[in-house]
Amino acid sequence: MLDKVDAVADLMADLGRRARAAARRLALCSSTQKDAALRAMADAVEADVDAILAANAADLERARSAGLAGSFMDRLRLDAGRVAAIAGALRDVGALPDPVGAVVAEWERPNGLRISRVRTPLGVVGVVYESRPNVTADAGALCLKAGNAVILRGGSDSAASSAAIYGCLRKGLVAAGLPADAILAVPTSDRAAVGHMLAGLDGSIDVIVPRGGRSLVERVQREARVPVFAHLEGLCHVYVDRAADLGMAVRLVVNSKLRRTGVCGAAETLLVDRAAAATHLAPILAALAEGGCEIRGDADVVDLYPSAVPATEADWRTEYLDAIISVALVDGVEGAIEHIERWSSHHTEAIVTEDSAAAVRFLTGIDSAILLHNASTQFADGGEFGFGGEIGIATGKMHARGPVGVEQLTSFNYRVSGSGQTRP
Repeated sequence: MLDKVDAVADLMADLGRRARAAARRLALCSSTQKDAALRAMADAVEADVDAILAANAADLERARSAGLAGSFMDRLRLDAGRVAAIAGALRDVGALPDPVGAVVAEWERPNGLRISRVRTPLGVVGVVYESRPNVTADAGALCLKAGNAVILRGGSDSAASSAAIYGCLRKGLVAAGLPADAILAVPTSDRAAVGHMLAGLDGSIDVIVPRGGRSLVERVQREARVPVFAHLEGLCHVYVDRAADLGMAVRLVVNSKLRRTGVCGAAETLLVDRAAAATHLAPILAALAEGGCEIRGDADVVDLYPSAVPATEADWRTEYLDAIISVALVDGVEGAIEHIERWSSHHTEAIVTEDSAAAVRFLTGIDSAILLHNASTQFADGGEFGFGGEIGIATGKMHARGPVGVEQLTSFNYRVSGSGQTRP
C-alpha cells in the first residue's frame, strides 16, 4: 500500500515539475504560436471525430450500467454536433485577442515615473472536473491562450472521451512547436491524485478550478492550499414581474428550465409576482408541464394550479438538474430579492419585466455572479458571452466572477519606467 501511495505522490510531483517548466516557456510564446496550436487542435478533433464518439459510447455504456441519472448522461453524451462545437470553440478561443501583455491601465506620476498595469499568465492551473468531456478542450484551450500550463484531472466516468480529446490537444501543441507538457492530464483515477493537486504540488500549481457537483467543490474548497476559483451549484431563479409581457415570460421560463436541464444555468426556481398570478401563472406552468416538467409549488401556487406538487423547504435549495421546477408567488421585486438572497447559490438570476425601474432594482439588489433582464438563464455560458468558452462559472467574489475565460485566467504586474529618479 505504501508503494502505491509513494507512486502516486511521485507521479503528481513529476507532473507539477513538467507543467511549471512548460509554463515558463509558454510565457514567452507568441500569439501566433498559440493560435496556430489551437487551430491544429480543432483540426485534430474534426479528424478524430469517429474515435472520440467511439470512446464516448464506451463511457455512456458504463454510465448506463451504473444506473446514472439522465441529467448526468446528458452532460456526458457527445454526438457529431457536440464534437463539432468543441472544434468550433477551439477556433473561437484562437481568434480572441491575446490577453498576455495587454496594458490594462497606464499613468504618469508627478515625478515623471510612467506606470503600467500589464496582464500576465497565472502560471500553472489545476482543473478538477466531472462528467463533461468538453471541459478537457475548453480548459486546455483557455489556459493555453492565457499563457498558462494546465493539469487536467477529469472524472473516471468520462475517462475514455476525455483521453481521446486530450490526444487531439497534444497533437495541436506538437504541430505548433509548443511544449507538449503545456497541457497535462493526470493518468490515474486514484483519488489521492486530487489531494496532491489541492496541496499545490510543492508550489507548482498557482490556482485550482473545480467543475462538478457539490461534493467535489466542497472538497476542493475545504482541502485546497492554493487559491480556488469557486463554483458552487447553479441554483438559478427566474422572476416574472407584474409588468412582464406574457408571451415573452412563457418563452423565457420554458427555455431557462427545459432547453438543457443538466447545465448549471438551468432555472431551478420560478418566482411570480403575486400581482400577476391571475394572468401569468397558469399559462407559464401549463407550458412547462406540456414540456414534461414537474411543478412543485408553494401553497399559493397549488391553490391556483392544483396539479402542482406541494413544495417542501428542501425544494428551494435543490439544484434538480432535471425537468423539475419549484414555484412560488412573491410580493413584487422586493419579495423576489428576499427569496433569492435567502436560497440562491449566487450563480444566475433573471427578471422578466417591461418596467425598467423594476429591472434596475432587481439587478442592483441581488448579489449573484450573472443577472439577466428579459433573457434566458441558459445564456450563463462563457461562449455566449463571447469568451470562446469557459472553465466554469465562478460564484466567489475574488479575482474571477461569472464565466472564467481567458482574461480571468490572467493576473497582472506593474511595470514602472523612469529616467533615473530616486526617492528622497
